[in-house]
Amino acid sequence: MSVDDELITKRARSIPVLFFERVAATPDRTAFEFPAGDGWKSMTWREAADRAEAIAAGLISLGIETEERVAILSATRVEWILADIAVMCAGAATTTVYPTSSADEAGYILGDSGSRVIFAETADQVEKVRASKANLPDVIKLVTFDGTSDGDWVITLEELEAAGRELLAKDPEVVRRAADAVEPEHLATLIYTSGTTGRPKGVRLVHDCWTYTAVAQQASGLVVPDDKQYLWLPLSHSFGKVLLTGQLSVGFEMAVDGRIDKIIENLPVLRPTIMAAAPRIFEKVYNRIVTQAKEAGGAKYKIFTWAVHTGQEVSRSRQAGKEPSGLLAIKYAIADKLVFSKLRARFGGQLRGFVSGSAPLAPEIAEFFDAARMPILEGYGLTETSASSVVNLMDDNRIGTVGKPLPGTDVKVAEDGEILVRSPGVMRGYHNLPAQTAEVLEPDGWLHTGDIGEFDDDGHLRITDRKKDLIKTSGGKYVAPSFVEGQFKAISPYVSQIIVHGHGRNFCTALISLDPEAITSWAAQNGLTSTPYTELVADPAVRALISGHVDELNGRLQRWETIKSFAILPRDLTVEDGDLTPSLKLKRRTVEDRYRNLIDDMYAGAVESI
Repeated sequence: MSVDDELITKRARSIPVLFFERVAATPDRTAFEFPAGDGWKSMTWREAADRAEAIAAGLISLGIETEERVAILSATRVEWILADIAVMCAGAATTTVYPTSSADEAGYILGDSGSRVIFAETADQVEKVRASKANLPDVIKLVTFDGTSDGDWVITLEELEAAGRELLAKDPEVVRRAADAVEPEHLATLIYTSGTTGRPKGVRLVHDCWTYTAVAQQASGLVVPDDKQYLWLPLSHSFGKVLLTGQLSVGFEMAVDGRIDKIIENLPVLRPTIMAAAPRIFEKVYNRIVTQAKEAGGAKYKIFTWAVHTGQEVSRSRQAGKEPSGLLAIKYAIADKLVFSKLRARFGGQLRGFVSGSAPLAPEIAEFFDAARMPILEGYGLTETSASSVVNLMDDNRIGTVGKPLPGTDVKVAEDGEILVRSPGVMRGYHNLPAQTAEVLEPDGWLHTGDIGEFDDDGHLRITDRKKDLIKTSGGKYVAPSFVEGQFKAISPYVSQIIVHGHGRNFCTALISLDPEAITSWAAQNGLTSTPYTELVADPAVRALISGHVDELNGRLQRWETIKSFAILPRDLTVEDGDLTPSLKLKRRTVEDRYRNLIDDMYAGAVESI
């Protein structure tokens, strides 16, 4: 049996066991860094265990029992992590709720899950739950991180911990007994898929799902004990949640701050070695760097452009298995000194690389970061697979693919191109939805992902599109919208989102939203300084700018894939307006329905045949 096989086979029986093993192994090592006032504080594993055990005991004192649900309605912060660990150590299961959820959606999730206790971050989140209180008869207590107690239904986290410590003083082993009673198939987490249509579905993930993902990350070598990971991703999403399991198994340090607007500011302060993010973050960073270079103009922009092209040549050479040599190596050394080293410094100077998931990443953007020696390791997984199934690695990173399956995970491509996954990390079904479970989960454990893909000759998986998102034009041609969209994002530094449309039509069109910061910066350089954003996106000069980028895109595409017409939207697409899911995935159908008039106008009187 190999070391990897042994890790998988002999994995811990539950997350509480894994957690207490980690505490025992490295009690005085830093577990978490987190914001405190104007600075940062740290917490050792021993200190984390002390607080988590008190919170768990507090839950037990409220009467929480095995597999009962306890919800967390909060942004990413260290208290989220402590509460989650405590819930599982008490034998219960965590229901995750996005803090951006509306009162209606939060109420639905809390009711459907049957959650008994709710951790609510702020007074606003408390009021969100209050709005649904009449429909939540199972909820016995609200615990707020930053809000205030009402002396009855709402208590503070400090009050819950105090109650837990009082119980622990009387019965020191009460939490350990509850933790020891947790079985591998006990429910650990109920994550509601954000979905692009309809009500979200609760994905049932048991302890064995998470302990598997923990050791699979360790066995892959994706993370190592000396890493410092910067965690900002929403922990309500499986991509954020799975990072916590890897930390328990490997023992690296985690800097936790869910404020997205602080990412760029935090990086040089925290100096992480690894960070996970959705592609939109990399797109925004890339756009900012390119627009700043353009604004500098003159020789600086020429040097930047030369360095990027040199870096792309080096990246592609490495992808082909050849290290740069001769003149290319000399050029790259100069490009690195003039451009890429400065970029690394802006990220703290210690990054080994990034991990990207949740949506496709444009290869050109991946090449840019690879040239800067901060590779983006694209991976693939679903909430239904506990997030991690396939991932590129530092020593085996194939741009344009999502890597190879993790140890212990089987992946195959069906005859119709659909990707199927089987592993211990696959969900045990949708909560209270047996019919919908049967639609995607076969009796022998194979999960139908709904994604289309293929393996390259070396076993790297390439995702080509969503099975349900493939466009079939009226001419019978298939178009993969995510491929076209990814190409355009790499071309235009001013685009925020693009939605390619054309199913049942005789040609493809696109709805385009612009990045407010990037286009406003361009406007300042082109005599449109005082023009408000809503007027700017309708300006003929802006349309001409984007039209040039669309022409460049079309030059890369097959004739039937080309964009014959496009409309620039009057605003950017956001989570708050319901255009994106909380994990920044595009709600394609929602946006198309919202702007149906613009789409129809682009096809009015069209007779072109493709």
